Amino acid sequence: MINMLKIKWLLVLIPMLMFSCGVKKFIPEGEKLYTGANLRLDSDLPNDDISELENELEPLIRPEPNSSFLGVRFNLWAFYKGQQERPGFINRFLAKRFGEEPVYLSDVNPERTTTILVNRLENKGYFYARDSFYVDESAKFASVDYTLRFGEPYRLEKYQVIEDTTAVMKAILTGFEETLLEKGHRFNLDDFKAERVRLNLLLKEKGYYNFNPDLLIFEADTNQYEDRRFDLYLRLKSNTPERAIHPYVIEGIDMFPNYSVRGRSNLSDTVSIEGIRIIQGVEEVFKPELLQQYVLFRPGSLYNPEVSRLTSNRLSSIGNFRYVNIQFTEKDTVLNEDGTYPLRAEILLSPLNKRALRAELQAVTKSNNFVGPALILNYRNRNLFHGGEVFSLTGKIGYEQQLAAGNRQGLQSIELGLQGDLVFPRVLFPVPVMNRFQYAIPKTKVSLGFEYQNRTDLYLLNSYNTSFGYLWNVNRYAYHEFNPISISVVNLARTTPTFDEILDANPFLRRSFEQQFIFGLNYTFNYNQLVDVERKNAFFLGTTFDISGNMLKGINTLFNSRNPERIFGLEYAQYVRGEVDLRFYHKFTQEVQWVNRLFVGGGVPLGNSVSLPFVKQFFSGGPRSVRSFRIRSLGPGNYVSDQFGIGGFFDQAGDIRLEGNTEFRFPFNKYVKGAVFADAGNVWLWNENEAIPGGRFTSDWVKELGVGVGFGVRVDIQFFVLRFDLATPVRKPWLEENERWLRDFDVRSGDWRRENLVLNFAIGYPF
Repeated sequence: MINMLKIKWLLVLIPMLMFSCGVKKFIPEGEKLYTGANLRLDSDLPNDDISELENELEPLIRPEPNSSFLGVRFNLWAFYKGQQERPGFINRFLAKRFGEEPVYLSDVNPERTTTILVNRLENKGYFYARDSFYVDESAKFASVDYTLRFGEPYRLEKYQVIEDTTAVMKAILTGFEETLLEKGHRFNLDDFKAERVRLNLLLKEKGYYNFNPDLLIFEADTNQYEDRRFDLYLRLKSNTPERAIHPYVIEGIDMFPNYSVRGRSNLSDTVSIEGIRIIQGVEEVFKPELLQQYVLFRPGSLYNPEVSRLTSNRLSSIGNFRYVNIQFTEKDTVLNEDGTYPLRAEILLSPLNKRALRAELQAVTKSNNFVGPALILNYRNRNLFHGGEVFSLTGKIGYEQQLAAGNRQGLQSIELGLQGDLVFPRVLFPVPVMNRFQYAIPKTKVSLGFEYQNRTDLYLLNSYNTSFGYLWNVNRYAYHEFNPISISVVNLARTTPTFDEILDANPFLRRSFEQQFIFGLNYTFNYNQLVDVERKNAFFLGTTFDISGNMLKGINTLFNSRNPERIFGLEYAQYVRGEVDLRFYHKFTQEVQWVNRLFVGGGVPLGNSVSLPFVKQFFSGGPRSVRSFRIRSLGPGNYVSDQFGIGGFFDQAGDIRLEGNTEFRFPFNKYVKGAVFADAGNVWLWNENEAIPGGRFTSDWVKELGVGVGFGVRVDIQFFVLRFDLATPVRKPWLEENERWLRDFDVRSGDWRRENLVLNFAIGYPF
């Protein structure tokens, strides 16, 4: 609580600041400082229409007055102080950093402003407006009041094309029903421009290569009516070029899979498939029979820029080419017998380097909430079988730990891993489906991996995984990934007596480690509006669905297995699991953002499973979760480990996870950003576990949320972001119900800081 002395200082400081920033004494003789304008719209229109017009007209009033805050024009004051004969170092700095040149009444031209305002009203259909302005002056200050008086707008009665026998106008008529200019539509110049653009796109899709919107002219006629109605006519400009009113047909397509800006002298080998000439060097870069499948147009097709764009997307999505460029060239000016002009297409593909070897020393964060350094070696071949196949082999050695581990132990890990991925830029499927996907061709991915994990003084775990699936983009926002085959085998190779004690005390935990075989399928869908960097409000939706064991259960049942809980001698897991990650980003500016996140995840153990496998369970707490609680230290429910140590690390996992986060981000300078945030969440069990009292999900789950607040500093050095978040819990769910909210904030106490201040270090933003 702020004491009275601080309040007194504030009461003294604020008036001093306001007085010291007065600018009246600096205003030159004969000038008056312009303080802004007021706009009044005198009309009988509904309030919503008036507000819409005000929002559009007010930005047209120029110039903008000097900025102020609570009546204090600090930026202007800084400018004046910097213009003094001997400003001094501080005043020069303030003028350079904050100074704002004065805006005087002499800089304002009210007559020109009213002309602009009336013109904009006419563009919106409000004709015959009357305008006036009044200059409100005092000794050193002045403002301008603008008034516009007008009535109802003009509205459309009839919209039609002036009769024309040309093919281009007949083509326009085919899309006339889709117009937004319907009867009763208000006269709006912007809508007329949009209609021309729409019709131009319609014509482009019908092959009119040389057409452009400026060739269309609108004529409005108000003479037929006494009230405020008008007829609108569309016609073609009289001097329209001949080449603009005829469609173009593609008569030849050349593809260059090994194009270089230095020229095409080495490109001599030519193969023709379905009318497409694929020209490359003596050494084959890309198999022609595969490459032509990505092209959506053929010789004889009408020119269509949308089909060309989709073809470019498909070729780019292969991942082999540095850039994709589709060029169209007019062959000659001789009109074909069918009334079309010929067009030739060239598809220029510049390949990336085929092989790459990369070594990285990283500080990483993983989905299991561990952070630490890692050495990664990666080999990549981008065109393994000359069909755009990308083979990647990655080896890793890493050490991971939560930096602010406090008194928690057993949170270290040494990992060795080897992962191989082979991605085919096409669908490997018995039925051909390539052309059903217009935006980008789905890719087929085959993965095989091994991981060695040695947890200090606890266990040695070897895991093997393989998967087969498809991934594709429906558009620039939506991403799908479907793995019909996903297999994991986990081998708990060695345990210590300490870890055996933990397993003996918790049969559920033992079962989660014993179920070594995971066989199922999974599906992921992401919808991401963040690709539009200029979007003010953006959503991200990530969903995952995972099912395992049901097919194996059915096979065992079908063949009357004597041991239905095992296959190939291994006990398998059976469950259904899903999660939803929803985020909302509101941008005040490009760097000032308010970000909100809601995460809901849950798994239901089925059949012989009483809980999810340990590698599939949810955890709460840590740098990408509820940051005021140490990593994996929250939950399940109101449970807390007796020794709050080794056992707690494994016990504090669950089948259900709920979390919510809100964060306000702002910059300190170009490289250092700040944030204040609040997090809430927990995990719960699906089934009752006697070893973890209070851990099951119930209707009182809201009372068991852990809540924390904090602030962060992020160092953005372009290639990655170093993040430091300091947080404190304000609600601890394991305490008695009436004692869970934090009541004391004793930062000076060392014991309090050790127990309540949590520093998280991570790479990248939390969400």
